[in-house]
Amino acid sequence: MASNRVGDAVGRPPRTGWLGAVERRSLLRLLVFFTVLLAGYIAAQLASIWVSRHAPAGEANPMSMGATLVLAAALLGLYVALVRSIEQRAVHELAPRAIQGVAGIILGVALFSSVFGLLYLIGVAHWQGISARFDVALVVLVASIFAAVGEELAFRGALFRILEERSGTTTALLISAAVFGLLHALNPGATVVSTVAIALEAGILLGAAYALTRNLWFPIGLHLGWNFTEGGIFGVSVSGGPAVKGIFWVSLTGRTLLTGGKFGPEASVVAIAVCLSAAVVLLVLTARKGHWMSRRGTSLQSGA
Repeated sequence: MASNRVGDAVGRPPRTGWLGAVERRSLLRLLVFFTVLLAGYIAAQLASIWVSRHAPAGEANPMSMGATLVLAAALLGLYVALVRSIEQRAVHELAPRAIQGVAGIILGVALFSSVFGLLYLIGVAHWQGISARFDVALVVLVASIFAAVGEELAFRGALFRILEERSGTTTALLISAAVFGLLHALNPGATVVSTVAIALEAGILLGAAYALTRNLWFPIGLHLGWNFTEGGIFGVSVSGGPAVKGIFWVSLTGRTLLTGGKFGPEASVVAIAVCLSAAVVLLVLTARKGHWMSRRGTSLQSGA
């Protein structure tokens, strides 16, 4: 497996100045990467909203979707620029892996479909028919691509990866999941339960997805598949966002612990159970593959 760590350029002399200091000090590098990528993601969101609001009548959706995809590509470029300029190495974690990306999407679709299947079986989710709003689904798809790219670059590409390099997989998994949950506490309809839910189900699962593959396309695909299925197919609220009519028309009734309330089914105990179960499988595979890193940055399987 190709290394994702700083210092791939064997034999190059150490750099001086601020770039050298950032490269050598992992906490400083973590702060720079995470802050720049998160700020870039927020700025890109604001830019997409601006385009939508200032587009000519009737062209808001096409222009906004086009701008959103361009901004997602720009965020990928920003990540590559940070790695190459500060860590001075090839960006192995973004190497093209179409199979992993597709596998992630399939897993995301399957997991959220499982959540809805269980909610249907216990009488919380109710089938109302097919709305076939493919235009709405397309908008949700583009938004899901943008969120998956922006959040995975910042949280798994920066926060998890550099924390793991410094403190090992366990610490990186716990801290990155906690931060992921806390930042989602700022979303509309967020509660203590939804914050814990996002940390447990998404933070742990997506961290496990990266740890297993050492490639960002798998968690990006997983994140994309989950969000699109939730909002574009079933038409329910995604992380507190407004619910829209998706391809299917469904409704949720019952206790907030089961429906997720205004935050959406992601805050449901059913979603937590489904995602944690999947995360356990991925983490077991990670350990068996020798990808679980110790505090010293070596594989536990190697016994180093």
